[in-house]
Amino acid sequence: MVASRMFRSIAIFYLTCFHIPSAVQGKCSSAHKSKTRPVPAPRQLPPEQNYPKAIFHVTEYGAVADGETDSTSAFLKAWEAACDYTGSSTFFIPEGKFLLGPITFSGPCYKNQSPDVQIRGTLLAVPDLSAYPADDWIVFDNLQGFNLIGDPDEPTLDGQGGLDAWKQESCVQSANCNRLITSLKLYRVSNGTISDITVTNSKAFHVSFNNCDQMEMFNVNIKAPGDSPNTDGIHVHESSNINIVAAAIGVGDDCVSIGPGSFNISVSDIRCGPGHGISVGSLGKYKNEADVVGVLVRNCTMSNTQNGVRVKTLPGSSASTASNFTFEDIVMINVSNPIIIDQEYCPSGSCQDSGPSRVKISNMNFKNIRGTYNTPTGVSLFCSSGVPCENIHLADINMQFIKRETRDQGHFSVMGVVHGLEILTSSF
Repeated sequence: MVASRMFRSIAIFYLTCFHIPSAVQGKCSSAHKSKTRPVPAPRQLPPEQNYPKAIFHVTEYGAVADGETDSTSAFLKAWEAACDYTGSSTFFIPEGKFLLGPITFSGPCYKNQSPDVQIRGTLLAVPDLSAYPADDWIVFDNLQGFNLIGDPDEPTLDGQGGLDAWKQESCVQSANCNRLITSLKLYRVSNGTISDITVTNSKAFHVSFNNCDQMEMFNVNIKAPGDSPNTDGIHVHESSNINIVAAAIGVGDDCVSIGPGSFNISVSDIRCGPGHGISVGSLGKYKNEADVVGVLVRNCTMSNTQNGVRVKTLPGSSASTASNFTFEDIVMINVSNPIIIDQEYCPSGSCQDSGPSRVKISNMNFKNIRGTYNTPTGVSLFCSSGVPCENIHLADINMQFIKRETRDQGHFSVMGVVHGLEILTSSF
């Protein structure tokens, strides 16, 4: 479809299977005029805030940087000392390779202030899936003022997923997939940053924000082969005020995925590829899911990805809403499905036939999206037939089908029910 002039639909669209082409000293007592030397006043401890910053070096607690000795207990001892310290502290991981099993760095710490975490070496996950009692490798839990700082050229969390985990069947292909281990999980963490790290070859998700608030992540590299199963780059779930910026992500699943209960999420300056693009969802898998409100995805590049920007919900879901999303200033390079709303998402083919999705999608804005795509359909709106998509706006969408045979070739597909659709100055 080519829209070189304003195309606006004020009327309600009822479309079913519709397809359109185209940061001491103690004081002495006051001096007196005795001929004897004054006796100094007792030494006072400095105020707590003036304690020197302490560095808790994991090797001083028994960690061995040989890549073979399990250093999990040493890391925990160092963390406990840093967390209990009465001044500001740094939990420090030096250069070298450290083998770690599943580990949780728990708070709250002294006066509810987390140590800074500095990584200068490489952490290697124990490969064997049976070593993990839960679905996580490294967890930071119940912390405020948390800052994880690396070196953009060195610090790596290597999940070693290719040694065992990736041999199991993908959850995309089967509902009976086994253990999915997240490499770095932030759980109940707030008011902090994660910067300058590399996370690679995760057994499943690379980074997860769960029940977090006021967090910023920037200058991050996330890498896994394009065919590695279930290896989402960054996943956000039940979290608010999360800002993800300046990341290079190439994985075998979504580069960024935003799950239920997410509020005010910003994703910008992301280079995605390979992978499945940037997605909201899937939504509607569990009962009583919280809404997703306020998502901004901007200034991103999708290169050779399966999808571009996507909203996906499962059929037969309980009622929730997904609203106020903006996807803007995005470049698509040889992308299969550049813009897609999919309310019939069923990855393993095991979805029960229990009716249409009940996730209400509304106020979706797609603006200034350009580039190329390699499937016949540039924009796909597969909306629920039970609760209509509402207020879908596309403006300045200019994409070319790379296999275009004629100037006017291209497709716009719509299924289900849409109330209010606007397309302005676009061609695809």
